[in-house]
Amino acid sequence: MGTPPVNPRKKVTIGTLRSLHRRGEPITMITAHDFPSAHVADAAGMDMILVGDSLAMVALGMEDTSEVMVEEMLLHCRSVARATKAAFTVGDLPMGSYEIAPQQALETAIRFIKEGRVQSIKLEGGKEMAPTIERITSAGIPVLGHVGLNPQRQNALGGFRVQGKTSQGAMKVLEDALAVQEAGAFAVVLEAVPAGVAAIVTQKLSIPTIGIGAGNGCSGQVLVQVDMTGNFPPGRFLPKFVKRYGDVWAESSKAIETYRDEVKSREYPAPEHTYPIAPQELEAFADSVENL
Repeated sequence: MGTPPVNPRKKVTIGTLRSLHRRGEPITMITAHDFPSAHVADAAGMDMILVGDSLAMVALGMEDTSEVMVEEMLLHCRSVARATKAAFTVGDLPMGSYEIAPQQALETAIRFIKEGRVQSIKLEGGKEMAPTIERITSAGIPVLGHVGLNPQRQNALGGFRVQGKTSQGAMKVLEDALAVQEAGAFAVVLEAVPAGVAAIVTQKLSIPTIGIGAGNGCSGQVLVQVDMTGNFPPGRFLPKFVKRYGDVWAESSKAIETYRDEVKSREYPAPEHTYPIAPQELEAFADSVENL
């Protein structure tokens, strides 16, 4: 999958992320769901790569994230881990794999580390998930928290709605983030929270915040790779917070259409794409065929 960089980056660790946070340097995170998407993200210099449960929709064509299973997530985690040489990897615990009890969550988290080969896990929830986060981190597994909008709970929230739009709602986001921090999370995702609220929450925490739809006052940012690279057909809905940095769909479509046309016209493969044979050998082969 390409030539490795001449000067490969040092491996990003929890210590690296803490150092970036202390210096006030934004932490970059992006999702990946397979070897190629992780390979390019790592080569591009991402600090963190998240194997997000969003792969349910962008990689597996499911309706929402609630459908994806642990075994499917582990398969994608392994693929991403094989490609990632420097970035710090995070595996997203899918719905139903950690909510029943802290022990269940720990067992799932261990599988993500041992079988998925990621370096940490992410789970959604605030104060109610603090005991679970504490149980996992006490076993030596780093946890990335996730408060604000929790997509796995969209049915209870009435859809994908911005959180913290009132003083009371904003206080809940802060209380959840503080609880996650106190439980031992090394960082916390703030999703779909007003920028001003996210900035205040970030100031009140001692761990990094990773924003997605939460403004640039967070300690870092994360986006779904398929969204930000434009690897989807025209007309697809995009959340307000997504900035499209490329148009992979158009480039891929153009390349595949050109290939189709050249195959139909026999323009491809051209002589430079084929393997030669000595004329006398070809003639001998042709004669042998004639004599069959």
